[in-house]
Amino acid sequence: MSCAITNGRSLPCKDSVGGLKNIFFAPYTTTTAVLSDSNGTITLDQTVDFYKYEIKGNSSLETTINSSRENGTTFFESALNATFTVLDVATQEQIKLMAKGRPQIVVEDYNGNHFLIGKEHGCEVTGGTIVTGAAMGDLSGFTLVLTAQETAPPFFCDAPTDDASSAIDPNA
Repeated sequence: MSCAITNGRSLPCKDSVGGLKNIFFAPYTTTTAVLSDSNGTITLDQTVDFYKYEIKGNSSLETTINSSRENGTTFFESALNATFTVLDVATQEQIKLMAKGRPQIVVEDYNGNHFLIGKEHGCEVTGGTIVTGAAMGDLSGFTLVLTAQETAPPFFCDAPTDDASSAIDPNA
């Protein structure tokens, strides 16, 4: 395998913004359904059920490159920090299922990009809180930390289709 760099990069325009818009969860399966494209992006299998969680602020995705010269290894660890406002039973039940499983996740950012996390090994819930807050303006909701360790960073992918009829309404 060649380790040679094959391209340079010009300074891009300043037209990008931070933040996540939506998170899509799918139960882990070994066939979850991704078809690799030769350009480094993947196409999701649209028969896989992804469940959309709308979010606003306080959620982020960060991928750390872990490379060891001594061991000759490189892997990527992604940490998704998700905040779901409003405490409700239905969301709490879904969080319990996520914590016991290892979902595959697509995140959508405010630039219209979609990234698949946990393609090969799924994601693990490694932390989180169920919080009522202390003051009137504090968060009353859920926070989750989900991590994935993979041999590649999150893949750019197309938008998953979601079953809107299965959406949780925390105001119901």
